[in-house]
Amino acid sequence: MTANSRLWGYGLTVAGATLFSTKAIFIKLAFREEVNATLMLAWRMIFSMPFFVGVGVWMVLRMKREGKSLPSARAVWMSALTGFVGYGLSSYFDFKGLEFISAQLERLVLFTYPLFIMFIGALWFRQPITRYGIVACCITYVGLAIVVGIDVPVGGWTTVIGSAFVLACAITFAINQLMAKNLIGMVGPIMFTAISMIAGGIACILLQGIAEGSFTASTPFLWQALGCAIFATVLPIFCINGGLSHISAQAVAMISTLSPVVTIALAVYLLGEPFTWPDAIGSALVLAGVSYYTWADSKAKQPKPLLPIEEV
Repeated sequence: MTANSRLWGYGLTVAGATLFSTKAIFIKLAFREEVNATLMLAWRMIFSMPFFVGVGVWMVLRMKREGKSLPSARAVWMSALTGFVGYGLSSYFDFKGLEFISAQLERLVLFTYPLFIMFIGALWFRQPITRYGIVACCITYVGLAIVVGIDVPVGGWTTVIGSAFVLACAITFAINQLMAKNLIGMVGPIMFTAISMIAGGIACILLQGIAEGSFTASTPFLWQALGCAIFATVLPIFCINGGLSHISAQAVAMISTLSPVVTIALAVYLLGEPFTWPDAIGSALVLAGVSYYTWADSKAKQPKPLLPIEEV
């Protein structure tokens, strides 16, 4: 691998992590139009699904042209089910949580999902819990306790409810990641992303149809939903996939830790959210804990890349 290739990989990954970090900003701005989480989810997927349909069709044509066999019907249906349930449910919890808490706190809580993969993997798949995992967990949750402890006196039960929703998102997405691992090996990462995102988008649209029965929205909101779909969903996925083609999954995972930092900076600058010294200390501990876990885990084994958490 040439130095120029690595630079392309680093650049694409930084761009992907930065773009992913704008998701919470778009959502918070859209909520100012007095809309709910399910409507934002639905329009985000209405705008982004055509791209994933296009990628899926392109992959099918490419596989046929190269004489490769298409994934089995069972693998396709399982991938769709994983996206429909896992992505749809996780996205709802995440968007709902942002109705109650700041973009900064949402990103920090969501960023703990690798630790849930460790614990759920140990519970369901008998994967070992490592010493570095325990250390990382302690560091991370001390940091979260500081940030949440600051926000609770101000937001009260609103902060607790919002944090619980986002925590549920992190847990359900961790389960989704574990269930998706074998399917990615069966259908390939690009095809799995296309199938699961299409199915998850259908779930989000159906949810709005059942819950509200209406997709009416203001023009400013539709522009914000379009921005979220293009700049915080479609483009970063292609950037991350591009980065993975030039550098290792471990390098991508480490660079992706930039995302919460960028989200915090944008939330303070664009949304006017407060950021105190205790917030800085708590955020630093969360980032340190997850970064340490990612680094230590990459030294211990060579994991296959899964769907990035920012896709929810």
